[in-house]
Amino acid sequence: MTAALADSPNVDPATLRKVIAASAIGNFVEWFDFAVYGFLAVTIASLFFPPGNASLALLQTFAVFAVSFALRPLGGIFFGILGDRIGRKRVLAFTVLLMAGATTLIGLLPTYASIGLFAPLLLALARCAQGFSAGGEYAGACAFVMEHAPTERKARYGSFVPVSTFMAFACAAALVFGLGLLLSEAQMQAWGWRLPFLIAAPLGLVGLYMRLHLDESPAFRALAARPLAQHSPLRETLGSHGRTIVCLSAFISATALSFYMFTTYLTTYMQVVGGASRPTALLASLMALLFAAALCPFVGRYSDWVGRRRTILTACLCLILAVYPAFMLAGSGQLLASALGAMLLAVGAVTCGVVTAVLLSEQFPTRVRYTASAFTYNLAYTIFGGTAPLIATWLIELSGQRMAPAYYLIAIAVLALVGGLSLPESSKRSLNYQPA
Repeated sequence: MTAALADSPNVDPATLRKVIAASAIGNFVEWFDFAVYGFLAVTIASLFFPPGNASLALLQTFAVFAVSFALRPLGGIFFGILGDRIGRKRVLAFTVLLMAGATTLIGLLPTYASIGLFAPLLLALARCAQGFSAGGEYAGACAFVMEHAPTERKARYGSFVPVSTFMAFACAAALVFGLGLLLSEAQMQAWGWRLPFLIAAPLGLVGLYMRLHLDESPAFRALAARPLAQHSPLRETLGSHGRTIVCLSAFISATALSFYMFTTYLTTYMQVVGGASRPTALLASLMALLFAAALCPFVGRYSDWVGRRRTILTACLCLILAVYPAFMLAGSGQLLASALGAMLLAVGAVTCGVVTAVLLSEQFPTRVRYTASAFTYNLAYTIFGGTAPLIATWLIELSGQRMAPAYYLIAIAVLALVGGLSLPESSKRSLNYQPA
């Protein structure tokens, strides 16, 4: 325990602010790209898939969304091993560049009307490239920030990574909403939908520049200075941390599902189930996303105050209690009611997201932290996050019950509670510790 409570890294506030900014901008690019796809799902369905069945086209669009997540665990393993061997900084520079390039490519793709079935195939390939790069982004960005942060305030500073996530979705919603006001439906179908994807190019270059001008984290520098024997991050991850991976994955299942229900699917739900117009749905989502971003730092301080296990309990209870009224309000078709419903769901999603960001780093030692956290995070997000819009749409089609996605989220929240409370308390653990 003494090793676990080692001194905090000695990082001056100016450097810490630069680290947070560089991690946040790269994370912003990643999630902005994913958000644009979700908010334009109805438009993409009509452009990239055969006409004639709108529900089937929407299912196919979300299927492509889900397929890209199959590459995330592979990306997590690939970039995680690199990050544990050569350092966090260089790997994070590459992931933001790959993500921005793949997203820009989507903005340049020809549609089904131009090249037929090659259109959805190319869309799926570009999404797979996004998924592969995303596999190494979020967990690495979290580790990079946490390894610079004071031990007793890890969640406080780490919460700014989820802030950038929700702000990315907010900016994507605002951009799509603004384009909807400025352009006619014909213009959106012809070329307007491409603009949000093309913005990824300059954003990616900014993120690349910022990350290349940072030093490596103190924890990794300390590890690199030690005369350690050669090790295999993946073998050690699976062999020594299997139980932690299972329990943490169980909790992150609720993080993943609630996040994509809130940020991606709920906008479609407002339109398809509630009958809201696209501007109404986007505006309601934008209001809730700004609320979520503002809430993150408060949740971070709360987690540092009460500990990780109590934060896990709070997150799961918030989801279980709020999800049913949240979906009821979101399906009303009214702006204020829909926004309130989204905000109710946001409380649980934000609490899950903030505590997940810090648990990813606290539960694993430095030598395998990138590999273990990236694999665990992306495994849960592939199974429960990437499939969230697809399964939610399918459950409604199968059961005829508009509240079916709410029941699904409640069940996963119960699973997450069991897994999360099986983890040890880690809020006082220094990330510089090196177990024997």
